[in-house]
Amino acid sequence: MAAALILYSFLSTFALIYSFHLSGFSFTEASDGTGFTVDLIQRDSALSPFYNPSHTDFDRLHNAFRRSVSRANRFKATLQSKSSSSNIQSQIMASDGEYLVKISIGTPPVEVLGIADTGSDLTWTQCRPCEQCYKQNASLFDPEQSSTYRNVPCKSRPCQTLERASCGDGTCKYSYSYGDNSFTNGDLAVETLTIGSTSGSPVSIPKIVLGCGHNNDGTFGEAGSGIIGLGGGSLSLVSQLKKSVGGKFSYCLVPSNYTDTNTTSKMNFGSKAVVSGNGVVSTPLVAKEPDTFYFLSLEAISVGNKRFAYKGFAADHDEEGNIIIDSGTTLTFLPPEFHTDLVSALEEAIDAERVSDPRNEFSLCFKSEGNDIVVPIIIAHFAGADVKLQPFNTFSRMGEKDYNMVCFTMVPSESLAIFGNLAQMNFLVGYDLEGKELSFFPTDCTKH
Repeated sequence: MAAALILYSFLSTFALIYSFHLSGFSFTEASDGTGFTVDLIQRDSALSPFYNPSHTDFDRLHNAFRRSVSRANRFKATLQSKSSSSNIQSQIMASDGEYLVKISIGTPPVEVLGIADTGSDLTWTQCRPCEQCYKQNASLFDPEQSSTYRNVPCKSRPCQTLERASCGDGTCKYSYSYGDNSFTNGDLAVETLTIGSTSGSPVSIPKIVLGCGHNNDGTFGEAGSGIIGLGGGSLSLVSQLKKSVGGKFSYCLVPSNYTDTNTTSKMNFGSKAVVSGNGVVSTPLVAKEPDTFYFLSLEAISVGNKRFAYKGFAADHDEEGNIIIDSGTTLTFLPPEFHTDLVSALEEAIDAERVSDPRNEFSLCFKSEGNDIVVPIIIAHFAGADVKLQPFNTFSRMGEKDYNMVCFTMVPSESLAIFGNLAQMNFLVGYDLEGKELSFFPTDCTKH
């Protein structure tokens, strides 16, 4: 059998939130060329507004997995139908975001907490006057109190980018609906965004296109104030920052078993986001529709010394761009036949009793009473980049009461493939939108 690694217990929440701490506002321009870094905090940690002290580690784990499955189903719907007949259809359910981002909008700045989503583009927040708004803990943003707020004209390029935008009193109107019947409607505008930096100097970004929602309802939750779009489309925050940060951003996700709450994951922009060093591997970002998603080309996966060529879906004839990388999806989803090959190889290689998952969420689990499960090395072979995954990237310990098991966290999907955030932990993952390249660098993210 090929070289093996000891599997340790990695209880997983996997859901992270961006928390940009804004203690002061000495404004600097994002175009200074230096780049900046922000802190990331796990969604279910005690520092999160979503923290529920009554939940066990396993409750949080299974909740994250269920959100992951729901998110994958909505990605599937988006790929099959890029827009609805009447409204632009968002790629996510309003409440299934794995991240929150805290930024400030306007002049003077008003703090806003939104669901950060790498699977959608438009950034929006609830605004006054509110025709209909869901309850939120923070005060509503009032555009009349900001000296930098401007409505976007109907004939402007941002308005034309929205396929079914409407026009009222010369102002561009947006309308987004979500998979759970949640919705937001309002004015498209430009405004100044302020983002906190770990260097202590917040970064001010003028003229960011966003939605000012006057009619919003659904399952957003009281802790949030809207959506922060981090996808690859032209209206996403990442794309709008492309010129000032050179089209570069990266993140380093701390393994969720790490107990020091003062050590957080990081997200970097601009020069701070450059991924370099001995061991960096890079693969092309493939341009496909919808441009919101980040597509990669997966050629094979190795289990120990056995390499399995990627087997796509029956209706999928594209060899390039066959998998989406998404930091908001916990699990990794693979075509059923390809997944079956990996499961068979793992069952043969792992010397442990195979058991059934009582919650029926995972197809491959092994009984474990301690830290004694040995798993083979798994390598994801992307075009030009071999990514060596550690045990916590591919297996997770789960159990209730006296029933303990470890399960393979790559699962079958009938129509799309996603490389999830569990597989990305302890890698510096760098996106270069101008160079159309994504890089992986094995990193101890607790020290990044």
